[in-house]
Amino acid sequence: MKNRPFWKNVIEERFKEKSIVWLTGVRRVGKTFLCRSFDEIDYFDCELPRVRRMMEDPESFLESVHGRRIVLDEIHRLPNPSEILKISADHYHDIQIIATGSSTLGASAKFKDTLADRKRELWLTPMIGVDGEYFGNTDLRHRFLYGGLPPFFIHTRYPERNFQDWIDAFWAKDIQELFRLEKRYSFQKFFELIMAQSGGIFEANSFAAPCEASRTTISNYLKVMEATFVAYIIRPFSSRRQNEITSALKVYGFDTGFVCYYRGWHEIRDEDMGYLWEHFVLNELFAHRQARDVGYWRDKQGHEIDFVINRRGLPILAIECKWRDKEFDPANVKVFLRHYDKAQVYVVSHNVDRPYSRRYGDFTIKFINLTDLENICKTPA
Repeated sequence: MKNRPFWKNVIEERFKEKSIVWLTGVRRVGKTFLCRSFDEIDYFDCELPRVRRMMEDPESFLESVHGRRIVLDEIHRLPNPSEILKISADHYHDIQIIATGSSTLGASAKFKDTLADRKRELWLTPMIGVDGEYFGNTDLRHRFLYGGLPPFFIHTRYPERNFQDWIDAFWAKDIQELFRLEKRYSFQKFFELIMAQSGGIFEANSFAAPCEASRTTISNYLKVMEATFVAYIIRPFSSRRQNEITSALKVYGFDTGFVCYYRGWHEIRDEDMGYLWEHFVLNELFAHRQARDVGYWRDKQGHEIDFVINRRGLPILAIECKWRDKEFDPANVKVFLRHYDKAQVYVVSHNVDRPYSRRYGDFTIKFINLTDLENICKTPA
């Protein structure tokens, strides 16, 4: 079992605030192993019938674990999963619970109460940069191709079969149980196309014919994929200036491994690294910010900034992703800064050992690596 101190430390910080941590993330992202890596923790797998029977009387069950730290894994398998968490938060303050699931609490009708101020949430993303160190493999080409799900990442041979097995389990255990969607073919075809076209502008009509579904159904599929963390919806940032794009969504697949698989890439070329690096940087932003507040900027002349974060009471954060810092062209940033001259602009590159700044006319751009990005993300949203 691999130790993942970054994520364990975040959970400990959450426990200082509330007795319940809702740990969410896609299937096989490592939630179970992370939970079981804590010392002196009682683990309950809610997929097991005998465990579900134990919790038919929530009060009796909670009495039996007084003063303990417990895991309720796959808690959505319970008939009324929010009930036991609400009772614990209100009446058993000495019990600390990590409850895991594959979607947001409010996404499924199974959760009758979202436990608004009774919990703290943690989104376990696919593996971030520091996770590679914990797993003893910091080769980014390997990480991009095999993906950031730990069971896939640790394979010595390309885990091609695992990708299809994952989507089959995702449909059966997450989509069917939580959302009761029909038309498996249509949904899986949509999933495949989202991964293959990851990072592109989303237009529901273009998916309707190949998925054999209506535009309304396609929009519903996207909402389900967002709720289950397999699609990242990036909305355009704008102050409603006349020449800015204001409504076109960009959609990213959740993991570089799946993006490569559905693009048919079994090896990564040098020219692919920048595209996959952009996905990896986005994953880092979500992991460290724990908020889906990342946008992008584009004007009608085609100038674009990869990611923009509008921080309340603080300068706008603009981020450009370049595999190598020498590939950066300041043209788009110059246009962006004409409109948002107070923005802080960063170029994130894998080959920057130490952060540095470069001046372009009247403005300065900072060049950073992933470690520096983590520090920037700690700034309050």
